[in-house]
Amino acid sequence: MMTSARSLGDHLRDWRKLRRMSQLDLALEAEISQRHLSFIESGRSTPSRDMLLHLAERLGVPLRERNPMLLAAGYAPLFAERSLDDPALKPARLAVDMVLKAQEPFPALAIDRHWTLLAANAAIAPLLADVTEKSLLEGPVNVLRLSLHPGGLAPHIVNLAEWRAHLLERLRQQIDTSGDPILGALLKELQELSPGGTPADETKHDYAGIAVPLRLHTSAGTLSLISTTTVFGTPVDVTLSELAIESFFPADEETAAILRKPADG
Repeated sequence: MMTSARSLGDHLRDWRKLRRMSQLDLALEAEISQRHLSFIESGRSTPSRDMLLHLAERLGVPLRERNPMLLAAGYAPLFAERSLDDPALKPARLAVDMVLKAQEPFPALAIDRHWTLLAANAAIAPLLADVTEKSLLEGPVNVLRLSLHPGGLAPHIVNLAEWRAHLLERLRQQIDTSGDPILGALLKELQELSPGGTPADETKHDYAGIAVPLRLHTSAGTLSLISTTTVFGTPVDVTLSELAIESFFPADEETAAILRKPADG
C-alpha cells in the first residue's frame, strides 16, 4: 500500500484516513498535542523512532508497513521478514507444527496474509480428494481460491452461499484493516467466480448463533465444521505477524465420528 518514496506525513495521513481518524482523534489516542502531530505530518518536526512507532501502534499499522514509515523518517527498518523455514524462526515453526499436529484427526492449516497455504496437517488432504482443477493444488496454493473455485471445493460445499458470504466478509474486513491491493484484487476475482453447480442444501444452521459452519460433502459423509483462528501474540517479525492457523472442529457428533474413524483404524 505504501512505499518508502512517500514522506512520513503522507504515510500518517493515509493511515489516518484508512482508520477514519482526524488529526485530533490520533493526537488524543497517542496522548500528544494536535499541534505536535500537525508538525510531524507537515515535516516541520521529525519524531523520534519511539514516537513514530507509538503513532504506528495507535493507528494499527501492520509491521510490514512500519518499515517504510521508518525509512521515510530517516531510520533503518526495524522488523525483519524471514521465510518460515529460516533457522531464526525455528522455534516458531516448531510451534506451528505442534499446533497442526495436535489438531489431528481434525483439520488445520497455516496461511499467510494473502491466504497462501504454508503448512497443513494430515487431516487436510482427504478433504481435497474431490478437487477437479489440479492446478489449484500446485505451486502457491491460495486457500480462498481453492475453497470458492468451481474446480475446487465449491461444488462440494453444501451451504456454499452462506460459507462464501462468510469468507468474502472476512476478506473485506482484512482489506479494510490492511489496505492491501493484492487482497483487493483477490476479492474481485472471487466475487466474479461462478460456483459451478448448485449445492444440494442451502439450509442455514446457526449452531446457537456462535459460528458459521463449513458443511462439506465428502465420500465419507457430510462434515459440519466450525473454525478458530490462532495468531502469534507478540510478533516482531513480519512473517510471524501475518501468519494465522485455521483450525476446524466438528460441529456435531456425526462429523466427529467420521473424522476420528481413520485414526481409530
